[in-house]
Amino acid sequence: MNVVEEMVILLGISLDIFGAMECQGSLVAKIDKKQLLIFSGILTAGQTVALTFGSIFAKLLCQKQIQVQDVFLGQVMAAAIFLCLGLRLLVKAWKNEGVVEHREETFDVGPFLRRYVHSVLFTMLTGFAMGFLGTPLAVQLLLAVIFTVLAAIIGMYTGYRLGYEHKMKAYAIGGVLLIAGCVDVIIKYWC
Repeated sequence: MNVVEEMVILLGISLDIFGAMECQGSLVAKIDKKQLLIFSGILTAGQTVALTFGSIFAKLLCQKQIQVQDVFLGQVMAAAIFLCLGLRLLVKAWKNEGVVEHREETFDVGPFLRRYVHSVLFTMLTGFAMGFLGTPLAVQLLLAVIFTVLAAIIGMYTGYRLGYEHKMKAYAIGGVLLIAGCVDVIIKYWC
């Protein structure tokens, strides 16, 4: 995968974080910049650890004697992962679950972290798929850091200023980007 293709996939994953942070931003009375910076760091660390683990695990699986069938199977798995992750985000956009908006004086970290653990698992699957496609881990991590920090900060401020209504668009765009990544894998490796 080239850098543009990696950007599309990682931006799609980051839009899931954007939607979650937008919901949190719609609830807080005032954004504590220090707390937001710390929380962005936690989100970024989770994303980078998940990507690293997924990518290394896939590369370890590929270190055995690689045959043509194994490479093809890895590409099929990568395409299927991107497709499933994209469909997951499209379903989240379609459901458009509401948020009970009530002002909170501080950012409630506990419930958000429980929901974030699910997102980290999907990021790990993304790293797994990218590892099967042989993408360099350093580029993945750099893009993940940039997109996660931006998604967290912009999502929080968007929710604070505009409410949580835009999360549906973020989930839909993220889903489309991930499905585009699936189509790209199919075209690039199978056609």
